[in-house]
Amino acid sequence: MSAPSILFVVDAGPTVGGGHVMRSLTLARALEAEGARCLFIVNPAGKAMLDAFGGEVSHVETYEITEPALVTCAADIARNYDAIVIDHYGLSADDHRRISDAPQNSPHPGEGRDEGNGGGRPTLVIDDLADRLLAADLVLDSGPARRAEDYDGLVPRRAELLLGPHYAPVRPAFAALRKEALARRAKALPVRRILVSLGLTDVGGITGRVVELMLPATGAAALDVVVGAAAPSLPRLRERAQAEPRLVLHVDTQDMPRLTLEADLAVGASGSSTWERCVLALPTLSLILADNQRPAARALAEAGAIMGLEAAALDFDATFSAALGRLIDEPVLRDALSAASAAVCDGRGAARVAERFLALIGQGKL
Repeated sequence: MSAPSILFVVDAGPTVGGGHVMRSLTLARALEAEGARCLFIVNPAGKAMLDAFGGEVSHVETYEITEPALVTCAADIARNYDAIVIDHYGLSADDHRRISDAPQNSPHPGEGRDEGNGGGRPTLVIDDLADRLLAADLVLDSGPARRAEDYDGLVPRRAELLLGPHYAPVRPAFAALRKEALARRAKALPVRRILVSLGLTDVGGITGRVVELMLPATGAAALDVVVGAAAPSLPRLRERAQAEPRLVLHVDTQDMPRLTLEADLAVGASGSSTWERCVLALPTLSLILADNQRPAARALAEAGAIMGLEAAALDFDATFSAALGRLIDEPVLRDALSAASAAVCDGRGAARVAERFLALIGQGKL
């Protein structure tokens, strides 16, 4: 079989953040490492993410269009592609079918496709909600609390479920540093560097708010603050950094693996970057910034892998300061969080998903 071509339909924006793009990009790179060719359909926010982190990844920008218009655009482009990956909460089964069943312009021979259904491309849906019908051959849901029965009645009977952090798409650079990270955590070092990573889109300006709470409570510890170039907190953070040498800004940084390795503690969003911190066993105060983050965050907190807080809670400032103080003052607590988080995932999920999806593409739809 010649190299398969795979179309990614991915969402991004100030409300949903950039996690869809980042995890899809990680998967795309794992697929490309096995010879696949990938193209992304993205809105302007997604394009900004790809420009910052996607290197030479191929993409088509849709500008700001409605979801029905996005589906029409994706279905038209899909005619020239062999398989589909969808990471978009606003699209459901009917939309998935419109894209995957668009007539094929140039199918690869010998792949066993069912041309009677109008193309019927193998389709992978990345999800963590289990709240709507999905037309998928594979469903990837990395949530630690997710069970197969959560998708009963929501997916076709033939669909295969890839569930849990074992399949979480994490960039290979994190797995490459895992051995070094585990050795570093074993030294039980004092808190000298704190990583603050609350999403590149900085939803609601949460990064600036949290940094203001942290500065008076962290002594001489350096704060490595990661934000995107369009983060609403960025202007104020730049002003603060001029007066606070220990506040170091990292805008659209390419060096998250190294920053995560060298940190002694993190304040992070409870999204897809959670798995990166788990791979490198970084004790984390994890903030729930969106409803879809809550189930995973609660499951990880119950497993002792994170300390979790609701950013929207009325008493957030007080509970955050108290939790941060505990983490700084209690090395035994940090050690326990580190050990539990390291057991969550090993950082090789993207390769596992890529292998399964390529096998499905090779055999055609079941």
